[in-house]
Amino acid sequence: MSENRLLAGKVALITGASSGIGAAAARVFAREGAKVVLAARREDRLKEIVDELRAGGAEATYAVTDVTRPDDTAEAVQQAVTTFGRLDAAFNNAGWGVGRSPLHKMGDQLYDEIMDVNVRGIWNCLRDEIAAMLETGGGTIVNTSSVGGVVATPVAAPYVAAKHAVIGLTRAAAAEYAAQGIRVNAVAPGTTRTEVVEQWFAAVPGIEEQLHAATPQPRTADPREIAEAAAWLCSERSSFVTGVTMPVDGGFTMV
Repeated sequence: MSENRLLAGKVALITGASSGIGAAAARVFAREGAKVVLAARREDRLKEIVDELRAGGAEATYAVTDVTRPDDTAEAVQQAVTTFGRLDAAFNNAGWGVGRSPLHKMGDQLYDEIMDVNVRGIWNCLRDEIAAMLETGGGTIVNTSSVGGVVATPVAAPYVAAKHAVIGLTRAAAAEYAAQGIRVNAVAPGTTRTEVVEQWFAAVPGIEEQLHAATPQPRTADPREIAEAAAWLCSERSSFVTGVTMPVDGGFTMV
């Protein structure tokens, strides 16, 4: 049974793992046989999820991590190597996007914060993960972009720019390290029912219905659906796939 699981025996690092897509990925990756290292800033949430996974028989640990801090991402990768011997897969999911505002009214501080988490955070993770994977002959990395990285959406210019940059970093890393056994891909989620999105729906009446109307599959994604796509991309079943950004959006970017 275990040999049929997507990630059987692999060591995987998941960032942004304390909630939303990252927490769903922790459960999906563990279910599929991975030994997981969960990274995020909220230690109480990380501990709770790790305890849950261990109770279900998974091998799991966590590292309190702010992805904008290079020392933190280096420590998270090192924890994977120290605890489980290597790093085979990474899901760079930590991200942030709030403060919807017209571009000409957007302040520098908000722009910097959005770019720092979504772009520098991916940069920091890639650098450390690739270095570790080169030591053991390869691996797979998945970065979280967004439909906002594929098409422009209004009043979110820094977020759109950041998520386009994630796709650029994904393609650059994929091209540079493919011959060395490292595959790098991205997922581009559509509207997904995370805590932040739930707060947005509550604050802007009618926005959920508007988004459903613009989506061929007229609903909001469950975080698990994004995690399932990331798990496949991290597995050997996608062994000839690299440099790709996979929309997981119910057809939103198709129309």
